[in-house]
Amino acid sequence: MRFRRSAVALVAVFALATGVSACNADSKAGTDGDTKLEKVSYLTSFKTFGREAYAYVALEKGYFKEAGFDVTITPGSGTVDVMKLVAGGQADYGIGDFTALVITLAKQKLPVTTVGMIHQRSMAAIAAFEGGKIKAGDPKSLVTTPKLRIGDQPGSTNQVTFPLYAKQVGIPEDAVEFVPSPPGGLPALLAADKVDGIGQFVVGVPLLEAADKDKKRKAVVLSYGAKVQELYGNSIIVRDDLVKEHPDQVKKFTAALLKGLDEAMKDPAAAAQILKKYVPDTNAEVATKELELMRPFVKPDNFKGASGEVETARVQSIIDALTKYKVIKEGSMKPADVVDAALAPKG
Repeated sequence: MRFRRSAVALVAVFALATGVSACNADSKAGTDGDTKLEKVSYLTSFKTFGREAYAYVALEKGYFKEAGFDVTITPGSGTVDVMKLVAGGQADYGIGDFTALVITLAKQKLPVTTVGMIHQRSMAAIAAFEGGKIKAGDPKSLVTTPKLRIGDQPGSTNQVTFPLYAKQVGIPEDAVEFVPSPPGGLPALLAADKVDGIGQFVVGVPLLEAADKDKKRKAVVLSYGAKVQELYGNSIIVRDDLVKEHPDQVKKFTAALLKGLDEAMKDPAAAAQILKKYVPDTNAEVATKELELMRPFVKPDNFKGASGEVETARVQSIIDALTKYKVIKEGSMKPADVVDAALAPKG
């Protein structure tokens, strides 16, 4: 059953969202200016790192325009904020981690759903540098006394989904202490050894190593998706009213965005250059490496479906796991509450 908006809920959402929207106001990537095109607003998952380049590819290559849209791209600030902005009508579409979305909607009913997956596997991780207490591929290295300090933005995907990861790998769900940290400063914070690790997507490795200019250490990651492989990664978020009233628009927009994703995966270097055109301070080399690292998460070796595809049974398994480990309450969520399977791409 879809979540219905109420006036009270929307007032709260707008109040929460206004600050984020104002921060992003100066970061918008252009519109077409053709009055015949339908204006659509889109939020990236988080900032304008290389992993977000596919939206700019869809813009530059004219995929959005061909679908009938004049799209404005604005940097997002994490899954929960993106959900609130989309719910409050300050953006039409956004990108956010699917598991974090399920957890959030189980606790706070917002009028949003998902209509496709960017990543068929989760990219969430905890990252550190070699030589520290965190060891690559060893989740139990997170369990120490005193607790390891992990820098991350409050409400981030890595933090919200950590309890599920912890339960699956057999460590306490409060094994680490998450230290509230500005997301833009996380790589520098880790490089300065002010925290033991940071919440980071797996594709953030090139960014971290670039930040460690003096010591030139290699990054190590504990990938959530490597241990909990049923988890999806980022998903396409849309308001319920658009799904209900304009399903054709949703399908067309999703198809155009995923076309940009496919193009970016085919030629990461070209996608990085396109991103740099719209975001001049982009390090094209780092962006290219991020996109190359993202490939196996978009289409894993054993995945034979269409880009963006969603399996209802797999969504149910994620809900079951979250329920089993008491991350969400039993009966608080079902697949139809978090994904519109009818609008999702099919192979």
